[in-house]
Amino acid sequence: MNQTTNARPKIAIIGAGFGGLWAARKLAAADVDVTLIDRNNYHVFLPLLYQVAAAEIEPEQIAYPVRSILRQHPNVNFMMAEVTGVDFADKTVQTSVNDVQYDCLIMAMGSRQHFFNVPGAAAHAIALKTVNDATAIRHKILSYFELAVNEPDAAKRRALLTFAIVGGGPAGVEFAGALRELINRPMQRDYPRLDFADVRVILIEATDEILNAYTDKQSDYALGRMHDMGVEVMLNTRVDEVFADGVQLSDGTWLPTHTVVWTAGVEGETLPAGWEVETKGLGQVDVLPTLQTTTNDDVFAIGDMAYVEAGGRPIPMVAQKAMQEGEHAAVNVLHLVNGTAPTPFVYKDLGMMATIGRNSAIASFGRFHLTGFIAWLMWLVIHIVNLIGFRNRLVVLINWAWDYFFFERVARLILTKEGTRQ
Repeated sequence: MNQTTNARPKIAIIGAGFGGLWAARKLAAADVDVTLIDRNNYHVFLPLLYQVAAAEIEPEQIAYPVRSILRQHPNVNFMMAEVTGVDFADKTVQTSVNDVQYDCLIMAMGSRQHFFNVPGAAAHAIALKTVNDATAIRHKILSYFELAVNEPDAAKRRALLTFAIVGGGPAGVEFAGALRELINRPMQRDYPRLDFADVRVILIEATDEILNAYTDKQSDYALGRMHDMGVEVMLNTRVDEVFADGVQLSDGTWLPTHTVVWTAGVEGETLPAGWEVETKGLGQVDVLPTLQTTTNDDVFAIGDMAYVEAGGRPIPMVAQKAMQEGEHAAVNVLHLVNGTAPTPFVYKDLGMMATIGRNSAIASFGRFHLTGFIAWLMWLVIHIVNLIGFRNRLVVLINWAWDYFFFERVARLILTKEGTRQ
């Protein structure tokens, strides 16, 4: 990276997710110096994270080094560091490496899993939010199959082979379908000694339907597909408490399980104490229509951590929101440094998609609501195109084709973080 100069405006961006990265790219051609800060040195394509958890692809196939993405942009510097605070008066981002001075700041720190104050959930459930989460889930699933095949006690064996997924939104439905497909073909061939009647994948949803952001017809279609694949769906059922060896449900049911995957919701990332920002909604930063915070004109908040409305309703915490806000915040930063007025953000709804196993998906684009094979093909194309890096696209496509034609999952190694078997 080239050394920055003190003559040009300094822009700091916290977070290399969709919002932060898209903002940095938008500023790459401008006459400013940008510092992009993140605790990880890679960007993750989160829509495919569930496939890592279901042993369909490897984590490095949906992650890409930030420095490689930015190497063609000499005015953008990347810093791998943990942000410890922001001094808004001094215009300084404090990090575990060193302080970063800024003229304008874009906060894009994303979100964290929302456990809705359910006792035991944070301690015993695994969220599906990061690469580490996904690999931990995969590790548990594969390890418990290994334990179950040698477990003589039937009750203990059934508990090892019961996988509970909390939340009937896109992440929960997609993971449940992918996990059931892993079990139905590859695992049955690998473990002929197991009785697969003991294996349960249970999707728990507190409302009366799954995928409630879609039409009733699409929701019913998804529910039917879940049943056809062997996923047990519990509607109108809340989780009252999570334990290390099971889940207590609101209807009084005790569900013995050692694997609880929590996809029920997200909230704004927790900010360090003393940060001068106002929050709203699910712990998100309250912003003006221009995406500036209500307390500092030179500070912007975008993505999952920002509370933004469209049509009087909060915009869902999805990737397209973060990308659009990242680019718009970058444009408004340039307005500020050039002495012109920032413009309001206008969200463009590009539609929603969710895959439900092989040959099946749902998609909504304005007035068009699709289900089935055509929606599934559209889902494949859009996700391949949006992956960063040609190699990642190629390898993921090969893995999908291998799984599709041979019913085989290639990512089924049980590894610890050090790369050795536990």
